[in-house]
Amino acid sequence: MALSERSWCVVVPHHPQGARAARHRLAAELSAAVPAPLLADAVAVLAELVGNAVRHADPLPGGVIRVAWRLCPGVDNDTVEVRVTDGGANGDPRPRTVGPDSLDGRGLSIVAALADRWGVNRDGLGQSVWAQLS
Repeated sequence: MALSERSWCVVVPHHPQGARAARHRLAAELSAAVPAPLLADAVAVLAELVGNAVRHADPLPGGVIRVAWRLCPGVDNDTVEVRVTDGGANGDPRPRTVGPDSLDGRGLSIVAALADRWGVNRDGLGQSVWAQLS
């Protein structure tokens, strides 16, 4: 199925329920457009990025986080890019080394494992953490 490039942007509360809202919206928008394994990975990555924004970063003005995703058709496979923009935190997000008994600290390691690439961009508004999956 040939797809045209499409993109979405939503604003969710800087609150744990914001991650739930973002996951449900992404799943609803992409469920008919991408294979189930790619959708599952994109939902998991988005959940980690929004969860990290809620836990570690300041909100954007208005107490929100901006969540965006883009579907890009490819010759061999399609790519989904997710991007979470928040008010920024002290230092750049990076994977942490954690022990097997640690209760948290694995979010960006999960993102790195599921995504083809990921990174961080900063601008005058805050920071965006993005990931590309195919």
